[in-house]
Amino acid sequence: MPELNFPEIIELIYKEDTRYAKKAYDFVRLGLDYTVKELRKRDPKRAVKSIHVSGPELLQGMRSYALDQFGPLAKTVLSDWGITRCRDFGAIVYNLIEYNVFSKTPDDRLEDFVDLYSFDEAFTTPFLPSAKQASATAHSPADTSTTPAAAQASSPVATPPPSFHA
Repeated sequence: MPELNFPEIIELIYKEDTRYAKKAYDFVRLGLDYTVKELRKRDPKRAVKSIHVSGPELLQGMRSYALDQFGPLAKTVLSDWGITRCRDFGAIVYNLIEYNVFSKTPDDRLEDFVDLYSFDEAFTTPFLPSAKQASATAHSPADTSTTPAAAQASSPVATPPPSFHA
């Protein structure tokens, strides 16, 4: 039997398990590559030909990769693909292991992917205004002017609206 390429493997997986969009599998494969590169940057000892990535390491890498790729839309994109919690990443990984795309050690378990972080905290919180910014905005004086002329009379320079930075 000829060796299957990645899209063919995803088709086979999808026939058995339709919980996740096909794009989710591409994302996890690219997320693993991203995670390996990041781990090698941080720890030169891991710059060997083959590197094992634990479930928690992969989850952190997937979080960083999703934020890097999709920014504030990360949670929405992942959800659209059927990924709504850490365990979903694990299920995709284990589907890929079953088809020999990924491998695992005897110590690896699906439970390694359970609830390392909440998706709200991981993908929404980084884009909320900081407490300091929110507090300053909440306590800023209200604009009491009711007409453009009154605004010009009270302040010769127009004040731009507040902006929020992640």
